[in-house]
Amino acid sequence: MSTLKYLSNYSEQVKAQVLKLVEQEKLADYLLKKYPTTHQLVNDKSLREYAVSIKNQYIKKSSPLSQVIYDPKIHVINNALGLHTFVSRVQGNKLKSKNEIRISDVFRKSPEAFLRMIVVHELAHLKEKDHNKAFYNLCCHMESDYHQLELDMRLYLTQISLYGDIY
Repeated sequence: MSTLKYLSNYSEQVKAQVLKLVEQEKLADYLLKKYPTTHQLVNDKSLREYAVSIKNQYIKKSSPLSQVIYDPKIHVINNALGLHTFVSRVQGNKLKSKNEIRISDVFRKSPEAFLRMIVVHELAHLKEKDHNKAFYNLCCHMESDYHQLELDMRLYLTQISLYGDIY
């Protein structure tokens, strides 16, 4: 089932439902009905402002973000939708740290809900480095519909890989 490579960790029941949509060529219709428009956050400055506003609302006391950008080098094929990097450097007698978030360029033109889900995911890594229960609880705290959005975003990636972009 390489057709459903983005859904490999989902139940057979979910995969069967998605495969039916794919075979009937109704996946795009499903996504467009649920997410009819794309966001307007097309440059790095607006993306940074968006991420910082979510961060300040939910995890204000976490480390500051030094950079938030769209990155055309992040390939969804390698299972990366976004990346959070943390770099520590010694400058003189001080330890300086930088937190950066990079979002795959694929999401420059996507529904806002998918972008938000990815930003929330990367922001959660400021507090929790591993994908554990605390991590997903934090994601759900920042975005109550996190798990549904993750599934729908994976459906969107499936649509793109099979038939191309719909927006």
